[in-house]
Amino acid sequence: MFNRKKQPHRPPGKLHMLTKIAVMTCLGLSLTFTTAYAEEDGALEKIYHVYVDGKHVGKVNDKTAIQNLMETKVEKKKEKFDNSSLSIGENVSLVPERVFDPSYDNSGVSTYLKDELSVKAEAVELKIGDSQVGYFKDEKTAKQTLKAYKAKFVDEGTLDKLTPKKQEDEDGYSLETLVNEQKDADDLGAGESMITDVTLSENVSLSEDKAVPSNILTKKQGVKKLQKGTLADKVHQISEGEALVEVAKKYDLTLDKLLDLNEGLKESSVLQIGQELHVTDYQPFVDVIVNKETKVKETIDYETKVVKSDDLYKGEEEVKQQGAEGQSVVHYSLETHNGSVTDRNMVEEKTTKESVKKIIVKGTKVVPSRGTGSLHWPAVGGHVSSNMGMRWGSMHKGMDIAGPSSRTIQAADNGTVVSAGWDSGGYGNKIVINHNNGMRTVYAHLASINVSPGQTVEKGRKIGVMGSTGNSTGTHLHFEVYKHGSLQNPQKYF
Repeated sequence: MFNRKKQPHRPPGKLHMLTKIAVMTCLGLSLTFTTAYAEEDGALEKIYHVYVDGKHVGKVNDKTAIQNLMETKVEKKKEKFDNSSLSIGENVSLVPERVFDPSYDNSGVSTYLKDELSVKAEAVELKIGDSQVGYFKDEKTAKQTLKAYKAKFVDEGTLDKLTPKKQEDEDGYSLETLVNEQKDADDLGAGESMITDVTLSENVSLSEDKAVPSNILTKKQGVKKLQKGTLADKVHQISEGEALVEVAKKYDLTLDKLLDLNEGLKESSVLQIGQELHVTDYQPFVDVIVNKETKVKETIDYETKVVKSDDLYKGEEEVKQQGAEGQSVVHYSLETHNGSVTDRNMVEEKTTKESVKKIIVKGTKVVPSRGTGSLHWPAVGGHVSSNMGMRWGSMHKGMDIAGPSSRTIQAADNGTVVSAGWDSGGYGNKIVINHNNGMRTVYAHLASINVSPGQTVEKGRKIGVMGSTGNSTGTHLHFEVYKHGSLQNPQKYF
């Protein structure tokens, strides 16, 4: 391996004489001149110490071969990455030295360099905060990637109209904010909005570096990586019926990985509602913070006012005045992080239409459930068309009233409705009222019913409409009166 340069042959006598001259010369001249003399004589050879990133890897005597080796390595890579500016990724230096009896290992050093040297491309590293996002071919591509990421949350045309300005965050980092200097929020109309500024939540830094060509990101790849984010620790709270396998699947973890993240947790562990588990999940490298001003139309709910009145019975109510919603234009200031509203403040509200209050009248009048004993004519006018007594070979239990001026049927006295509905015995729609004084009245053949069982009614109140339901020959009211369970002739009460 080692090459020793042969010295020329000289006769012994002459050699002795030359040695004496050399010694005398050394005594009389400086080291510089001695070396110069030796070089001129051709006694020293040049070799090169090869260093890779400061580490000595060997010696060679052929500088050109090493240079060619590196150039060839770069050229081969260019066949695949032609658009990149490629070079050897490590710092390789060749330090010359002239020595007697030089030793070197051209083959060994070449093999080492072929195996260990990498080819890298000139690149720009993008870092957000302390996290590295990746490498891009140039600063322009990195900035285009950041803009495309912002455009996921802000229209690109709007971004182009904003003016870049530098401002410091609470930690003193200089953040670039895009500011709207073209429009004033006061000029907004209802339904309009404007973005006042856009900024990133973390400091962004770009620096020149070298990277493996295959690791250099395109704009599309960079945006995708920014959206996906980076893995970060997170706490998951167990909900009812949740199992370990479900939790692991939710965060794209294997069950073993989930168990590793939680000391003492086993596959057979019984989970409790509210129990906290450590998981990992992707979080964005950075939030796009957008401040926005907007004016929106909103309805103003009307108030409802309740007025009590003894003109109505308790439980009854009527609307005295219908309510109407008002209108207003509200100016809001919003802050969003990656499209989600995190802060919302009302700046101003202007009423454009006043609301109208709804007024409801509720009855307070209490209806006595005990009758007076004096019956009220149950129809509005009319005449008796058939009296109580034997008729057509059977007992007619009440009197029939027909020909009224209104078909309204009224309660004959105060009382409680016992039943109100269809009767299968021929009465059709029938109402029975207990007057709670030993008397009971029956109203039959009604077209419709306006009361319900259990309801307290007042004398003269409408309880239904005259009709001809059941076994009836025409429109009329069949009216019966009972006292202490005995059938009475209704006419003696009028």
